[in-house]
Amino acid sequence: MDPLSDVLSMLTVSSTLSSRFEARGLWAFRYPHYASHIKLGGVLAGRFRLQVEGAGAPVVLDAGDFFLLTNGQPFTASSDPPGPLQDGVQISRDHRGPDGVLRYEGQSAEDGPLAVMASGRFTLHGEAGELLLRHLPPLIHLRASDPGARPLVGLLDLLAWETAELRPGASLARTNLAALVLVQALRVYLAHAPQPEGWLGAMADARIGEALSQMHGDIARPWTVERLAQSAGMSRTAFAVRFKTLTGSTPLDYLGGWRMTVARNALRHGDEAIARIAERVGYQSETAFSAAFKRTVGESPGRFRTLSRDSAGLTPSA
Repeated sequence: MDPLSDVLSMLTVSSTLSSRFEARGLWAFRYPHYASHIKLGGVLAGRFRLQVEGAGAPVVLDAGDFFLLTNGQPFTASSDPPGPLQDGVQISRDHRGPDGVLRYEGQSAEDGPLAVMASGRFTLHGEAGELLLRHLPPLIHLRASDPGARPLVGLLDLLAWETAELRPGASLARTNLAALVLVQALRVYLAHAPQPEGWLGAMADARIGEALSQMHGDIARPWTVERLAQSAGMSRTAFAVRFKTLTGSTPLDYLGGWRMTVARNALRHGDEAIARIAERVGYQSETAFSAAFKRTVGESPGRFRTLSRDSAGLTPSA
């Protein structure tokens, strides 16, 4: 499994793609801080302006462009140029129709072209959410003209059709379409971003990315720095230095951290025996695994499982 698919599969994701926004004239809506979300959108017609607080100058999106908002900071969406600033949450409540479409007429609406956007969000509940989010820029702008964006252009047509009206099976179709948009948008970003940071940058690096793929593909293998360096076609020293430069951790620290992520996910969501989990993530004995888990997490695997089930309301009552 490639690292991106591995991380995405580790997430518990609530995805929605049910919002369609249509506006004329001059307007500007501010939205508050949000947690553990990726917001995404595609411009179906017209022009929009987005600005994330603390992230620099606003970005203008034209028809065919996509965006991802990743860090949960308050942001403003507006016409270009913007109108008077208003509460976006309140506007959404007051102007959303029974078909789910948010329609708004701002200042000088009779003179302005129609702007249309389809948008949605991913709420990340899983163990690997931080790994995915922490190195993404707060706003990713993907232009229709960007190399590799052609699949997104095709998805935009589907977005327009799915959000134009309510149809049978709309919830399932929109959720799956949102997942496709997210994966493809991340692919385009990784392929063409000037210098992705952290784990994402490491994954985009040909040699370090190969080592990451090897680790994620066979997590239980007794990896050494030498073996990983060989898979990357590098000397041990050069590999170790470049890996830490890109990811911020040593190869074996990264591997150990990912093993614990997989283990926590298994303990939280399944009934697999602890000994089997230990074997699956690369420990030769349950004792060694339990010691490493408690050192990393602060609880034994069994207690972690019990506390996780209790907090989720999954423990059967006596």
